Amino acid sequence: MSADLALALSLADEADRIALARFRALDLHVETKPDLTPVSEADRAVEAALRDRLARERPDDPVLGEEQGGADASGWILDPIDGTRNYTRGIPVWATQIAYADRVAVVSAPALRRRWWASRGDGAFADGEPIHVSMVDRLEDATLLYGLDRPVPERAWSAWHLRGFGDFWSHMLVAEGAAEAAFDAEGLAIWDTAPLKVIVEEAGGRFDDPVSSNGLLDLSGLR
Repeated sequence: MSADLALALSLADEADRIALARFRALDLHVETKPDLTPVSEADRAVEAALRDRLARERPDDPVLGEEQGGADASGWILDPIDGTRNYTRGIPVWATQIAYADRVAVVSAPALRRRWWASRGDGAFADGEPIHVSMVDRLEDATLLYGLDRPVPERAWSAWHLRGFGDFWSHMLVAEGAAEAAFDAEGLAIWDTAPLKVIVEEAGGRFDDPVSSNGLLDLSGLR
């Protein structure tokens, strides 16, 4: 295991501890950001803790995160809680996402007791076991997942199974072969996609830019 991946996994351990401690807390403080998305005290606490660790252990590495900003994606990329709306409502589908540039990624979902990770050239893993995308290559046989804020593309209705899962969850299901493709909304930030891209591609899949592909992500070879 590389030093970068070992650190990313350790950061995820710390994030899990902080986020789980406030999950479903009756006094959880939640605010609305200028872009009208919610942010909880746990989002801020997780990112602050991870930035403190990185400042001590990797002081020369740039850090970019959802809550405290940054512009340099050549270092650490942090999404303290992906799925904040779920988190604030007590729904267990949320995760901390951590990437080191385009080389290392961890997605940790402690309320689901699941964790995925990957590093370039070394494959992708879920809970310590290697994972690979599905071998299904026909849309008519495929399971497609979506998390869109607009109508599902007409072609998707030809799929064998179509279900709405949002955020990290749908893409990790593609990476481990439980589904063949995932659609997501346009306008996602780099902290939303950077960890997913590494894991999906190391699992043998394809991760398409949502702008250039009209919101279609994570195709694993469908015709």
